[in-house]
Amino acid sequence: MPKVYFFEMNEADIPIDIHAGKLLDWLISRRIVDKNWHLHIRNIRNKISNAITDMPAHDELLQLLSGAHINYFHCLRIVEILKTTEADSKNVFGRYGSQRMKEWQEIVKMYEKDSLYLAEAAQILMRNISYEIPGLRKQIKHLEQLSEEAEKKIEDLARSEKVVRGEFQHMCKQLGVKGENLRQELVDKVFNDLPGMLARVASSVTPLKKAIELYGTFVEGSECLPLLKHVLGKGNTTVYEFVYGEAPLAIEEPPVKFVTQQDQEHADDGAIDFGDDGGAIDFGDELNVAADGAVELEVGDIDWGVAAEAPVADDNVIDFNISLEESGIVVEKDGNMGGVAKGDEAYTVLDAQQYRDRFVNDLLELQLFLKMRLHQLGSSDKAQMLSFAIMDKFGDHDEKSVAGMLAEVEIVYADITDELMQHLLQIKHSPVYVDILTSNVMQKLASIEKMKETAKLKKEKSISFKQQSVELKPTQEKIIEQTKTLQGQIERDISKRYKNRVVNLYGTNL
Repeated sequence: MPKVYFFEMNEADIPIDIHAGKLLDWLISRRIVDKNWHLHIRNIRNKISNAITDMPAHDELLQLLSGAHINYFHCLRIVEILKTTEADSKNVFGRYGSQRMKEWQEIVKMYEKDSLYLAEAAQILMRNISYEIPGLRKQIKHLEQLSEEAEKKIEDLARSEKVVRGEFQHMCKQLGVKGENLRQELVDKVFNDLPGMLARVASSVTPLKKAIELYGTFVEGSECLPLLKHVLGKGNTTVYEFVYGEAPLAIEEPPVKFVTQQDQEHADDGAIDFGDDGGAIDFGDELNVAADGAVELEVGDIDWGVAAEAPVADDNVIDFNISLEESGIVVEKDGNMGGVAKGDEAYTVLDAQQYRDRFVNDLLELQLFLKMRLHQLGSSDKAQMLSFAIMDKFGDHDEKSVAGMLAEVEIVYADITDELMQHLLQIKHSPVYVDILTSNVMQKLASIEKMKETAKLKKEKSISFKQQSVELKPTQEKIIEQTKTLQGQIERDISKRYKNRVVNLYGTNL
């Protein structure tokens, strides 16, 4: 039969493990402290508040009194220090005559009655490990997180700023401006660049001659593509010439005025209103000025300009057989023959919105025809071939040549619908458009400035959050150190009550 050995364990070797969060309940359940202990602690706190107002100058005392909460163990140390500072008041019986010493000794006795000090120390420990320390850790972590988020936001703003700046530069590139003085640059382009752009479109119509002739043959009519044929034959003429079939003697294109709200507010300052003619004085019937500077008068007006003397056959006889051409008198013909192009008729056909749209429609009509013809030439479908049977007698074109014609049409179409040209035309015919366009582009710069300002504020906040977290860390470390010290003091106090058994307060997470 095997031997069984029994070992007797000494009670002093059995540790006492107490969860720190339930320490106060543990003390009350073992009747070490009374459950109504908190009713008596207020008087002690009041006496401590009064006692600390009169304390001697001592470095350690100042350090003790600067703590967040003075407990029983602090009071014990204060009494020990006072034994040194108040030594002169000690009498032959070993008692101190110092009022300071008496007050603090009385506080210690009040604490020791019914072990009130242990209940308060347990409460402070539980509050520190459950609220104070976790709260500080959470606050520090939150501040660090806010700082990191602010830094991340700064990086996002920097990327967004780069994107928006790229968009601004791209818009300026599309508009053909530097963007330094955007509004003025756009106005200058209307006067300097737009006429040349329209002229280039007109010149690019020349290669379309064969395509236009081919389409004219197909439709068997001379009225097709009127604007396109006009630009092909005469170039980008005035609307007047397109409408009436002849060039005007003079062109009075409406002036381009760029008016902003500020200009409108100051428009009337010191100005004299001469009516709708913009300051022109009406001297009666309008005079027609020819290109050479000669004044052409209406019937009934006499040209008194300097002229060579005509020989007179008889001083007393007037020759009425002089023709109107020889007399220098110009008679305007009926209708608009020899007139002056004014208003919308003074614009060129590619400049005026209505006629430019008709020009584009002509291009699209020709483009569609060429696409259909190209499809028919490349198709083996007999039905498709029959639909274009009328074209069979025109053998001077094939699939390759039609493709070339179509490419030329698309070039003209791309030129006339160019985005920059559309902007410039809008600016010319709707002066307020330049302010709208400028505002839209400058919003990009405004967004960049706003991003910079936001990034600056975020940087300041990031620094502030980081600084606050740094300032809180010493406070956190101090409370942790004080809590560890209090934990050791409580463990030793309870150990004395249980024959110096080892006491472990766990769950503090310090």
